[in-house]
Amino acid sequence: MPDKAKKPGRKSGGWSAVRPRLLTWEKSALLALVKELYDAAAGNRDLIEARCQLEDGGAVLEKYRRKIVEQFFPARGEGKLKLGEARKAIRDYRRATRDVPGTAELLMTYVENGTRFTHEYGDIDERFYNSVETALDELAALLRGEAREIYPRFCGRLAEVERMSDGIGWGFHDFVADVVGRLEEDLGRQ
Repeated sequence: MPDKAKKPGRKSGGWSAVRPRLLTWEKSALLALVKELYDAAAGNRDLIEARCQLEDGGAVLEKYRRKIVEQFFPARGEGKLKLGEARKAIRDYRRATRDVPGTAELLMTYVENGTRFTHEYGDIDERFYNSVETALDELAALLRGEAREIYPRFCGRLAEVERMSDGIGWGFHDFVADVVGRLEEDLGRQ
């Protein structure tokens, strides 16, 4: 049997080296490490708080929702439309919590605010519409799959997005109407 040589380009160490050491640590030492990580970076705090959240999503979900809304309708000034930051909030929340209903809520928040933004301020650009459409597609996939049972919580909001998108160009309204119509056909008569 050939000797297991180190694969080129693979780092030595990593999680496979750390895990066995951590398994030997006392609970108090592990908690101290988690506290250090919590204090070290905002991203770590978000992850730890999200994993420790209450079942309803509570304050953690609201914190991520505000990150999304802030890109479209900040408390002060005009929307920056840093769509990547808003989409990152959704990804970070899902990765941190594995909360499917909360992720669906954040996707819906993104779609609602994107649609409201273009409805209020007029024509944007193709990148903007593609981003909102992608989020709507992701939401539809969740509602057809893992989040199927919560579709009734979203159907009215989706209908409002369709209504609000009427008259918006770039094929945006057609796309929204198609996705919302198919969701209603597939899930509306459950």
